[in-house]
Amino acid sequence: MKTIEKTMLVIGLVAMTGTLYAEGEDGVEASVGADVVSSYIWRGGKLDGAAIQPSISVGYKGLSLGAWGSASIVGSDYKEIDFTLSYAVGGFSAMVTDYWCASDDVDYFDYSDSTPHTLEAGLTYDFEFLSIGWYTNFWGAMGAKENGDDAYSSYFEVIAPFKLGGLDWEAALGITPWENDFYGAEGFALVNLSLTATKELEFEKFTLPVFAQLAANPTSKKMYMTVGISF
Repeated sequence: MKTIEKTMLVIGLVAMTGTLYAEGEDGVEASVGADVVSSYIWRGGKLDGAAIQPSISVGYKGLSLGAWGSASIVGSDYKEIDFTLSYAVGGFSAMVTDYWCASDDVDYFDYSDSTPHTLEAGLTYDFEFLSIGWYTNFWGAMGAKENGDDAYSSYFEVIAPFKLGGLDWEAALGITPWENDFYGAEGFALVNLSLTATKELEFEKFTLPVFAQLAANPTSKKMYMTVGISF
């Protein structure tokens, strides 16, 4: 089957399921959805090509547990499954994420010294006109310095949302503050400059958000352009 045919098949299957969000009478909130992207770009780096990225979460009174994944549509055996436990109050959020990025032949339940898992702690605050976040790897495959010491690889990001020309926009700036091979930095480095535009396509009974992103990584001297659909 040709690449475009596979892509359209995946989009069609996800479109039939749609995005579901519900809040029960007991105050429990739950959601399920998926994105289809032409390239998987994360914090200024390209992790994979075209991919489908499902998500599911459940929350209660600010505490939530979510699962997010990514799987290649064609041409790659890259897989990712992440679990995030978070607590939000007002504009403040604290979270711990377990990242697993590997291929099908890698043991998911390997928590030895050579584990493919990375545990990251994060703190964010949303001022509505601006949001900031700090994230630090503290266990597992968390990145190293040139001398082999653990780097506790960290990432700081500022995101500014705005509206322009009938679209919703987000401008983001991300840095890594010290040497680590996780983000490919020899010291303090600017690793992510991105601009994302989102448009909600309206149909008779539902809307379909479509987004495009231009991202640059001055440290690796790379630039990426990707488009995606959210269901």
